[in-house]
Amino acid sequence: MHPLARMVLQRLGLGLVTLFVVSIIIFSAVELLPGDITQQILGQAATPETVAAFRKELGLDRPPVERYFDWLGGVMTGDFGKSLANQREISDLISGRFGNTLFLAGYAAVIAIPLSVMLGLLAALYRNSFFDRFINMATLSSISFPEFFVAYILIVFLAVRAQMFPAISSLNDDMTLLDMFYRAFLPALTLTLVVTAHMMRMTRAAIINLLASPYIEMARLKGMSQARVIVKHALPNALAPIINVIALNLAYLVTGVVLVEVVFVYPGLGQLLVDSVANRDITVVQASCLIFAGVYILLNLLADILSIATNPRLMHRK
Repeated sequence: MHPLARMVLQRLGLGLVTLFVVSIIIFSAVELLPGDITQQILGQAATPETVAAFRKELGLDRPPVERYFDWLGGVMTGDFGKSLANQREISDLISGRFGNTLFLAGYAAVIAIPLSVMLGLLAALYRNSFFDRFINMATLSSISFPEFFVAYILIVFLAVRAQMFPAISSLNDDMTLLDMFYRAFLPALTLTLVVTAHMMRMTRAAIINLLASPYIEMARLKGMSQARVIVKHALPNALAPIINVIALNLAYLVTGVVLVEVVFVYPGLGQLLVDSVANRDITVVQASCLIFAGVYILLNLLADILSIATNPRLMHRK
């Protein structure tokens, strides 16, 4: 078997074990949430008898271990169960929401990845110049602020004062693609400002680290320009760490959009997760968290594969 294929199978197995452990953590954490879904639905006028009957109807009177393995068996067959709050199929609830989250993450990635790589190359090319210092200061400032703070700043300046974009990113099936891009611009810009700093600084650091290599010195002695040395010689050898940080930030774009979706009332999986926690809809919370965990593990695996594909020397320990 090819070493890369063996590594992929090993990482997939490790990912499944990790996902199993994460499912236990998710189920246990949801069990510790305060409040009761039956009280939430029946209201304050519910009697102990009606609460007990409703808990039995929902299956909440069974031991947690039994309910966990029933839930896990359904997940393995693609059945996430039904929402406790409205008895709808969870797969129907999350399918459209997850598609919206992927759309927002892809929108931000299309902006952030080329921008961060270009800024990293320029910062390395003009190292210690005013441009380099300004870019580093701007990215450090961006990375220091939490997502919700950046989101509110953009709302104040671009939605309230300039009135260029809507403050609430509501989407529906009747919108055209351009309308979706327009309404999702502010949350995508928020995510872009947050992740660009990580990718730009990693690109800059990886290229600067290679500029002291002997083959770079030889290229300079041959009379090559600094730009050609960086683009032709340094950048291909720096792809492994750059691709790794890009894949990890893509994982963040998909799994870390919860706060951004809540601020902009964006109809994504993160907003559904927050609403389900507020309603004590534990089955939807479990399904949403497990999907986020699965996506994060898969993108980490993709980061490892792409890093090794661009630099096969990483397959060897020495």
